[in-house]
Amino acid sequence: MTKKERFQYVIDYFEHHAPDAETELLYDNPYQLLVAVILSAQCTDKRVNMTTPAIFSQYPDIPSLSHATFDELFPLIRSISYPNNKTKHLIGMANMVMDEFDGEIPSTVPELVKLPGVGRKTANVITSVIYQQPNMAVDTHVFRVSARLGLTTNAKTPLQTEQQLLKYIPKEKVHIAHHWLILHGRYICIARNPKCGECGLRKVCKYYQQLVKS
Repeated sequence: MTKKERFQYVIDYFEHHAPDAETELLYDNPYQLLVAVILSAQCTDKRVNMTTPAIFSQYPDIPSLSHATFDELFPLIRSISYPNNKTKHLIGMANMVMDEFDGEIPSTVPELVKLPGVGRKTANVITSVIYQQPNMAVDTHVFRVSARLGLTTNAKTPLQTEQQLLKYIPKEKVHIAHHWLILHGRYICIARNPKCGECGLRKVCKYYQQLVKS
């Protein structure tokens, strides 16, 4: 099976079994998604979703968040991983959006990564989810699943994974492919003891084929 055929098989599978895949973070607008994604670094979506309602109630938009103090915001996110840094990042992000982007969430990766707490992965999430741009955010799930399936070869970094995936995934499918790989990694192709018996991609999975041979 060629690399192109492998990608097509995986895409066809997900299009049939997960045609409406989307982020599990709860949000109503770009501002809320940006806050949620910043908070989600090394934290579960479930925990973030339990935390954000109180934040959005007290700080419903960028202007209000830009006026928050550390002591006011910190108690609302203290249950999130790295609350000190994330409190500073959220306030800094809001202030920069107000000062440099006229209060509007940027819509490009180069602009977004200028914001405190926003790295390439977060910027790719925002631009792909909100604007459906062909940007592939690579988290631990995408990195693992792509390697196990054989979609990537010897990728050592998230950027290498991103570049290899973008080479074969059609641009118009990149934004949903991100969710396909994340959700598959979260519920089926888990890090330890992956549920290969429940996986419909066994036929093309290099990881599974090696298990069978061993």
